[in-house]
Amino acid sequence: MSRRALATAVVCLLGLPLAACSAGSSAPEVLPSAGASASPPAEHLITTPVTPTSAPAAPTGGKGWTSADIPVFPPAPPPLPITLPASGSVPYLSRIPTQQPVAFITIDDGYLKVPEAPALLAAAGVPVTLFLTTDAIHDDEAYFARLQEHGAVIEAHTITHTELRGKSYAFQHREICGSADRLGHRYQRRPVLFRPPFGTKDATTLRAARDCGIKAAFMWKETVHKGKVRYQEGHRVQPGDVILMHFRPAFVRDFLAALRAIHKAGLTPALLEDYIPG
Repeated sequence: MSRRALATAVVCLLGLPLAACSAGSSAPEVLPSAGASASPPAEHLITTPVTPTSAPAAPTGGKGWTSADIPVFPPAPPPLPITLPASGSVPYLSRIPTQQPVAFITIDDGYLKVPEAPALLAAAGVPVTLFLTTDAIHDDEAYFARLQEHGAVIEAHTITHTELRGKSYAFQHREICGSADRLGHRYQRRPVLFRPPFGTKDATTLRAARDCGIKAAFMWKETVHKGKVRYQEGHRVQPGDVILMHFRPAFVRDFLAALRAIHKAGLTPALLEDYIPG
């Protein structure tokens, strides 16, 4: 007889519960002693971790970014439009004169139609101003209509992106008015703001812009390129600053860098057009 069989026979001879002597039993059942609870303590009910039925949702995003990369901003304050000078030309601004905690993202040209831009703008939920060159966008004008749906406002940046300074009034008038007319027809809103290519202008530029129905022309205080913010003054975005970036291969990095710089300064992205009187 094997040792295991002998042990089982002894248990049965001593009158232990019959369940321990059942045919085929491999080990005796351990029963609770008299007066003990039939259920083990609650902390011993689960001896292995429970695997969740579904994993937590990953952050949404696109190529080169996730929602975790986008800073969270407080709401922009109600805008206080500035007063524009009454003259025969438009003002040329690089900063909105305001103490409100806001800054303005502007994006130029439109030669490259970055596929990540619509989703990124939608996820960020901040307003931007696009200064578009009509020759740059003619191959896919619908792309910029999609950006409009996510808070972008379209303004003028000439027809051909040529330098205006030093050119005749007729030439500058044609470049500014022609781009504003085309953009107004395509996007159901005629531009009221203008940025001269390369930021260069002269008195003729500002007079021609006024005659084309433009209310203000814009330079910038910060530029963003290849994910790096470059400052004209100091090392922080100031209230009212206009930030310049472009539709370039590093668009995602540039846009996120602009958002981070605004957030670090304790400011909120606001819409440039809201600060120009109607």
